[in-house]
Amino acid sequence: MENPLQSVDQLKVSVLDMLIRFGPKCFVALLIIAAGWLVARWSGNMLQRFLERFSLEIPVRTLLVRICRILIMALFFILALQNLGVELLPLIAGLGVVGAGAALAMQGMLANIVAGLTIIFTQPYRVGHYISIADEEGEVLDISLFNTILGHPDQSRVVVPNRKIVGEILHNFGAIRQIHLSVNIPYGTEVTQALSAIQDVTQANPRVLKEPPARIGIARLAESGITLAIGPWVNVPDYLPASNELNQSIIETFSVRKIPIALPQCEIRLLQNEKTAQEIN
Repeated sequence: MENPLQSVDQLKVSVLDMLIRFGPKCFVALLIIAAGWLVARWSGNMLQRFLERFSLEIPVRTLLVRICRILIMALFFILALQNLGVELLPLIAGLGVVGAGAALAMQGMLANIVAGLTIIFTQPYRVGHYISIADEEGEVLDISLFNTILGHPDQSRVVVPNRKIVGEILHNFGAIRQIHLSVNIPYGTEVTQALSAIQDVTQANPRVLKEPPARIGIARLAESGITLAIGPWVNVPDYLPASNELNQSIIETFSVRKIPIALPQCEIRLLQNEKTAQEIN
């Protein structure tokens, strides 16, 4: 009966000794981590208010705030480990080896992150802009660290990895687009009257922007008529609806004002000599 009692007493003494030796350090470490969480939260909120003064995208502000909080928490976590007496050099060396292996395994993901940071900070385009990159184009719906999401008029979405964007030729239309329409009128038609009718149609459409002004004029002298170019500006979401409405309005206005629309024509001439004509007769 003495051995079990001695074992229990030794266990109690060991536990008590550990509590005396490491209890205060653990308590202080928890206080350090709690203080770090409070400082990180306060610093993030302060940085968020400061960044709101600048014209930065929401993903940029969110990323900077998160980085700030992570760095502060990492600093306080290191202080907590030092307070516990943990040797940091072997830990850092081990994390370095693990990080190198992870970097080799996730090269594509890391490339997307680096490209995403480049896009976020250089801002070659912003949310709401219409861009064309490689073989894809669309309205920018979201910009993240890993990819950029483009929206199409058919409600579909294209997810483009950021590494496919950085370093490529990018065509940024901005927040507005120019519609390119054309209509043919026969030779002999009053061109001034036709241009005036088109001007009235563009000004009457609520989707067409007043600034910059629409570009309307003679594009070229075609074989079957005079080609008039129509180039109004609209917001990106109104591109297709405005194109359809303008085409319909031009047809109706030309019909009301008796302005003809040239149709494609092809003239064929059959040449026969007199002998062949007599044989046929």
